Amino acid sequence: MFLVHTISIWQNAGLSESKEMFMASASSHETVMGFVLKADNGAVEDTLADRRIFRLDDKQWRAFQDILDRPVADKPRLARLLAEKSVLE
Repeated sequence: MFLVHTISIWQNAGLSESKEMFMASASSHETVMGFVLKADNGAVEDTLADRRIFRLDDKQWRAFQDILDRPVADKPRLARLLAEKSVLE
């Protein structure tokens, strides 16, 4: 099964993409398939994190609204952290 997936990746990628995938996976000490899957999972996570529309049923919507309506909690450690100078400043 692994060989079939690897061959499929090579067939769908151009020569320069194949070379880049091989070099990147080798530098990460991973197989090409492992590297591609990890990169793909990162893309999936980024896509899901960028969602702006969430489909919720009535119960989920009420729970979401309850969380948003909670009073603001005092977080002294966060306040101290945000008051510190950034490494970029």
